[in-house]
Amino acid sequence: MEGWIERHAEAIAARAPRELEALVAVSSPSGDVHGAEEAAAVVAALAPEEAIPERVPCSSPVHAPDLLLRLRGRGTTRVLLLGHVDTVVAAGEHRALVREGDRLVGSGAVDMKGGDVLALGVLRALAGRLDDLAEAALLLVCDEEWRVDPFVHAERFAGWDACLCFEAGQLVGDDEAVVVKRKAAGTVEVHAEGLSAHSGSAPDKGANALLALARAADAIASCHEPEGAQRLSAVPTILRAGDAFNVVPDRGELIADVRADASAAFDDVIAAVPAEVGGARLETRLVRLWPGMDSRAHTAPLLERVSALLGRRVVGGARGGASDASHIASSIPLTIDGLGPRGGGAHAAHEYVLASSLRPRAEIALAVADAVLSA
Repeated sequence: MEGWIERHAEAIAARAPRELEALVAVSSPSGDVHGAEEAAAVVAALAPEEAIPERVPCSSPVHAPDLLLRLRGRGTTRVLLLGHVDTVVAAGEHRALVREGDRLVGSGAVDMKGGDVLALGVLRALAGRLDDLAEAALLLVCDEEWRVDPFVHAERFAGWDACLCFEAGQLVGDDEAVVVKRKAAGTVEVHAEGLSAHSGSAPDKGANALLALARAADAIASCHEPEGAQRLSAVPTILRAGDAFNVVPDRGELIADVRADASAAFDDVIAAVPAEVGGARLETRLVRLWPGMDSRAHTAPLLERVSALLGRRVVGGARGGASDASHIASSIPLTIDGLGPRGGGAHAAHEYVLASSLRPRAEIALAVADAVLSA
């Protein structure tokens, strides 16, 4: 292993638990401006002194600005490091970091403040290689977990040489893996308009929005075919209808999560929902769309160089979850995701990072950066 990788991996792994503790201590659910500002302040304090901080408009309105840390160099290569500081955990349910054996347990630990910590370490390492860089930037957004508007940052970095995204790492068999393929992801929303009536004295004079949405949920679920040609998953997740126990519900909404290799598969899900059920009208639309990502062809030669640098195999894998890397991949073909630490329980109370994964995952991220600079 090259000395630059080994030296900085050791430094990153030594600092990572304390830095993760500081970042997880901040409750920063999507849309919480104060939490995002506090998280940005922690990150800026941990950044290399050579980095120039900027606050850039977030893709989502009524959010804090995103944080951009930039290193200006004297070389020719431009590398983007990418992450997010927002979580899905509400402030009242937030858990500070605690150690349970090999697990560093806390809200947002693996999704993705652990990755942010490794990205900061890589940025510090790159600060010592300004002769090789034209520019390195770390972009941390504060709306990744629930964004419905278009991602505004892709054009800013169009034409850069590489994007390294630090969502959680994984294994493929016994091999350490990064993510080079992701499904397209979407959110389907169904609105129902029915007619209210007394559920005891005149139930058949109403048009039941709840029953119509139940039929819509069943229609969406019938499209679920994860082993099919498009690997489509279609999962109803939220149903809201009714205000009183003795009134026929006259309105409501259904939310479903859909994922597939290509977003065109979502058209079939929308088409499966009837326009009317029992007199209640249904309006179905796609309110959130994240593109798929497939950078296997562009990243395969680089991963071979990474494996040679480390003396062990690092492979490209796939993941169903969405990531901002999918938005960037259309502008930067050499996009590699899943460079964060390994862990589990994302979005759950027991979310954790494996402390033992910090050093090997730092080595992988540094080897990827080194291979990009040496290409």
